[in-house]
Amino acid sequence: MATINLRPWREERAKERQQKFGINLFVSAVVAVGIVLAVGYYYDLMKDRQLERNNYLRAEAKKLDKQIAEIKKLKAKRAALLERLTAIQDLQGSRPLIVRNFDELVRVLPDGVHYSSIDRKGEKVAISGRSTDNLEVSALMRSIDQSIWFGEPALSSVGGTQNKKSFKLSVPLVKPKKEDEQ
Repeated sequence: MATINLRPWREERAKERQQKFGINLFVSAVVAVGIVLAVGYYYDLMKDRQLERNNYLRAEAKKLDKQIAEIKKLKAKRAALLERLTAIQDLQGSRPLIVRNFDELVRVLPDGVHYSSIDRKGEKVAISGRSTDNLEVSALMRSIDQSIWFGEPALSSVGGTQNKKSFKLSVPLVKPKKEDEQ
């Protein structure tokens, strides 16, 4: 029987397997490092994109804040202009009322009563005058009270001599409704 020594062949095979294992281990390590680097690069790329988006959004938000500030200024200007317009319209609307009030003061004036002064303070008219009798002052107050342009008069003083009585009264101004004017 012949003896065959397989030891060198086994050692060569083991050495060959060891080399293949080392190469496979090295390749696996290189692939793993490549994957880790690729994933890191991907995450860095995504992070940079997100930072660009965030910067873009911040820049747009600043632009919008400026536009909002401009809009607020324009709204404030608009409100001021509307307030001025309303004041002008109120003044224009009250122009004929003054003439109407003076006209009505003449219409309610009974015979024997004379106005000495008429003074308007806000929405009240202070009237000073003279009459020949207290009954005429009462008639004037009734006429004023019945007018749609005046409120209830308040007599503040009556005095004077027998023939010439002086009086002072205040009357609130009333703006009648459209159907009452006609």
